[in-house]
Amino acid sequence: MTTAFDPIDLSGTLLANRIAMAPMTRSRAGQGGVPTDLTVTYYAQRASAGLIVTEGIQPSVVGQGYPDTPGLHSPEQIAGWRKVTDAVHAAGGRIYAQLMHVGRIGHPVLLPEGVVNVAPSAITPKGQVFTAEGPKEFLTPRELTGAEVRATINDFATAARNAVDAGFDGVELHGANGYLIHQFLAPSSNERTDEWGGTVENRIRFAVEVARAVSAEIGADRTGIRLSPGNPFNDISEPDPEPTYTALVKELAALDLAYLHVLEAGDIRELTTKLRGEFGGAFVLNPATEGPTGADALTLIEDGTADLIAFGALFLANPDLPARLRAGGPYNTPDQATFYGGTEQGYTDYPAL
Repeated sequence: MTTAFDPIDLSGTLLANRIAMAPMTRSRAGQGGVPTDLTVTYYAQRASAGLIVTEGIQPSVVGQGYPDTPGLHSPEQIAGWRKVTDAVHAAGGRIYAQLMHVGRIGHPVLLPEGVVNVAPSAITPKGQVFTAEGPKEFLTPRELTGAEVRATINDFATAARNAVDAGFDGVELHGANGYLIHQFLAPSSNERTDEWGGTVENRIRFAVEVARAVSAEIGADRTGIRLSPGNPFNDISEPDPEPTYTALVKELAALDLAYLHVLEAGDIRELTTKLRGEFGGAFVLNPATEGPTGADALTLIEDGTADLIAFGALFLANPDLPARLRAGGPYNTPDQATFYGGTEQGYTDYPAL
C-alpha cells in the first residue's frame, strides 16, 4: 500500500514524500516585491515537505493584488528567490513557484501610478481588498484587448523562465480562487465574444495557452496547474463546472504537465475523481474539510484518491509537518492574526518538535 511517506517521481524530480505545502499568501515581501532573509528562513524551515509550492508570485507588475507580495519579473526579485531556492535545496527540499496574476482582484493603490487592474471583461467584483490605506472596494477592471491577452500569456512564460533562473524546480500556474486564469474560465467574469470567451472551448483557451506557453519555455515536466472547480471565492459563479473543467483537463492532459492540483471548494469529490482520471498524471489534492486539512487526509493517498496531499494552515504552523504527521502529533495551532504581513511572529517562530 502506498503511503504519504513514500517517495514519488514527479516528472523526473524525486520527492522524498507525498506531503505538499500548499501555496499561502503571507504578504511579507520586501521593497519591490523582493523576498527577504525571513522568507529564506520560512521556506527552508519547511524543506521536509515532499514539495513546497510558494505563495502566489505575480508574473508582472499589473498582476499584483495584495500588499507586500513577491514578484518574478525583475532581476532583484530573481536574485531574492535564488537565496530561497538555494536554502531549500541545501536542506534537501523541492520547491515550485506559484505564478499568480490576480486580474480584477486588487486596487490601483497597490500598483504604479496610472496602472489599473485588468480582466477578461469589465465586470466589477463584489468585495474589498486590504491595502496600506485600509480596506477598499474593488473597482471595475479594464478589459484586456486581444493583443494584451497574448502579451499576458507571454508574461507568464517569461516569469516561468525567471523562476527556473532563480533555481526553482518548476512552477505552478494559479488557475483557482477567482484570479485571472479562473476569471477566464468562469462565465460570471468572462462575457467576451471573441476567441477568449463565450463557449466552453473559448473560455478554457487562456488557461490552455498559458500552460502551453510555459511548457514551451521551461518544459511540461516542470509545469503544474492548480484549479478549484465551482469555487465562489472572489465573486466567481460556476453553477455547472463539470463541462468546463472536464474539457480543460483533457486539453491539459495532452500537454503532459508535471501535475494537476485541485483545491476542493465544497462537496465535489465525484468531479475531483473524474478530473483525476481525465488527467492521468500526478494528482495533488487539497481536499474539502471543515477546518484546516489534517492527518486524516493522508488516507486519500492510501486509497488512491490522490498522489500528494497539500496542507495549508497546518504547514504554516508546523515547519516539520511530515515528522509530526508520522508521529501522530502534537501540532502547533495556527495563529490567524499573524497570517498576513508583520514580522517573524507567526512566520518563522513556530517551534519544531
